[in-house]
Order: sequence, then structure tokens, then C-alpha cells
Amino acid sequence: MQKLQTVNAETLLYEPLEKPSFVVDSLIPTGLSLFCGSQKIGKSWLMLKLCLCVSQGLPLWDMPTMEGDVLYLCLEDTFCRIQDRLFRLTDEASGRLHFAVASCKLSDGLIVQLEDYLKDYSDSRLIVIDTLQKVRTASKDNAYASDYGDISLIKDFADRHSLAVIVVHHIRKQNDSDVFNKVSGTTGLTGSADATFVLEKEKRASDTAKLYVTGRDTPYQEYTLRFRDCSWELVERKTQEQLAKEAIPDILFRLVDFMRDKEEWTGTATELLDALGETETAANVLTKWMNEYRLDFLQENHIRYGFSRRSSGRIISLVMQEGTDSDGHVDDDGVSGIPPAAVTDM
Repeated sequence: MQKLQTVNAETLLYEPLEKPSFVVDSLIPTGLSLFCGSQKIGKSWLMLKLCLCVSQGLPLWDMPTMEGDVLYLCLEDTFCRIQDRLFRLTDEASGRLHFAVASCKLSDGLIVQLEDYLKDYSDSRLIVIDTLQKVRTASKDNAYASDYGDISLIKDFADRHSLAVIVVHHIRKQNDSDVFNKVSGTTGLTGSADATFVLEKEKRASDTAKLYVTGRDTPYQEYTLRFRDCSWELVERKTQEQLAKEAIPDILFRLVDFMRDKEEWTGTATELLDALGETETAANVLTKWMNEYRLDFLQENHIRYGFSRRSSGRIISLVMQEGTDSDGHVDDDGVSGIPPAAVTDM
């Protein structure tokens, strides 16, 4: 039996280790990525554009790529169809982009085929497998174990060779508030992938779509794309920080403006709503939002939020200062710092 290999904490703390690299800067890491979308949405067009960019070292939208050889397994297409797409996408292509329209399945030697390919093209950066279903073998075993096992084979290959492998897959038709839950199959697929991409349209006939991205080394992002002249163009990119800021209720921005010329404010939530001229928000909702955002948005704007109970009712205290302590408590003018988490209503 092979001895268990361990690393101690001191080594991890002080030894410089190589950080994960990206084939497309901040978007596609080395390792295994799942790229998912409904049928005929345009996944293959986007994959071909990506392959062209990496093989020529051209940016994908505004993001630099790591130039190298690229293999695109177009397992649902023909060379004639690929050629037609190339005619529409580009006037110039690189000899570093290679195509195949047939391969073994995972259980019959696909990994061996990919290993042999790398012997001829050792400077490969990207392999796209389109689609996952074409390289799988139907299994009557546990669905989760089957999903996890198939993806793990590809991930192990990608990790050993430090290259990016993107597996194209489908999503389910049923709705879910979390787009990543729509990925067809079990969580064994997304759970073992380094990054997951979901391309989704609100309406089938629309020329715009959202690309949702999440991963171990890839922060959550959202891209708005438009399909024009057979190519996906970038309309807007939003980072996790931008999306988090957009989620902050507008009334809290007005609260920050309200406090700019004040050192402190004390009163009930209803009195605060009156002072803000707000008629659309309930007092208990405002209290909840101040509590929810007290340690990030309010603290970043130098506002310390406190809450206490008096005989006259529940009292809010807002204090302008340069810093706050980690629990957001306030002890000012007799207002005790009761943890805001204890608040349930107004």
C-alpha cells in the first residue's frame, strides 16, 4: 500500500507555491471546467471563438489569453460544419488549432487518446470536449458516483498536465432560482469541476444571454453577451463585488448621504424613515437591512449601527466615525450595544 503523503502547516504557511494559472485571464483556469447551456443556444459558437483566440494568443473580449495549441473535440459535428463556422467567424486561423469529430469514450480509452495527442502537441493549453454525453457510457450504477467518476477522470488528466479542459454539457429545462442547479445530472458533476459556466437566455428568440461563472479559483461573475454575426460579443461584465453592491437596497445609500453632515443620530426606525422622506419601506424592513449590512456597507461608510430597547420603544443609534469594532456594537449616550442579530422586528 502506498504511504499517505502529507504536508505540515509550517511548510504551507511559508513555502511559496505556484498559484493557479488561467488560460483566459480571470475567467478560465487550468483544470476542469463545465460549460453548460440548453440545446442550440450557441455553445459551440462560443467554444470555437474561444479556441481561435487561445490558438492565436488573441484576447477573448477584453481578457488576455495564454497562447498555445488547442484541441477541439467537436463530437456532434462534421468537418464540413466546422469549416462553415470558421468561414463565418474568421479570415485567418492558426495551425495550432486542431479538430476531431470522433473519439473513444471515457471507458474505452479517451484519456489514452488525449495523452497520445499531448505527445505530439506538448505546448497545448486548452482542450474542449463537446459534449460530455458523447464520451460517456450509460451506467446503471449510482448516478452520483457515475457523474463524479467520469468527471474525475478528466480532471485528473487536466491537473497532471496543467492545462484547461472544458467539457460542454446541457442544462435541465425546469426552473431554479440558482442557475447552477440547472446543470443536467447530479451534483457530482459541478462538485468535482474547478469552474462551472452556465449560458442562459431569458427568451429562446433573444439575441442576448447571460453567462454565469463560478469556481474554486474563479470569483463569481456575470457576463451579458449578444449573438451577432455568428459570434458572441461582450455587452457587460459584472464582478462579484459589483453584483454585491447592486444588491444593497437604495435606501441605505440615502442613509449614508443623510449621515454625512451628522456625528450621530438616535431614534426609532419610523422616525428615521420620516427623516429620510421614505414612504415605501416598512420600519421592520429598514431595521433588518441596517442589521444585515452593518458590518460591510455601513461600516465601509464609517457608520456604526446600534440597537437597544427603552421604555419608549426600540431605539436605533447611528454614529459617524473612522472605525468600528468587529461586532458593530454601540455604547453612546446611554444606548447599550445589544447585538443587532437579536433584532427580529420593529
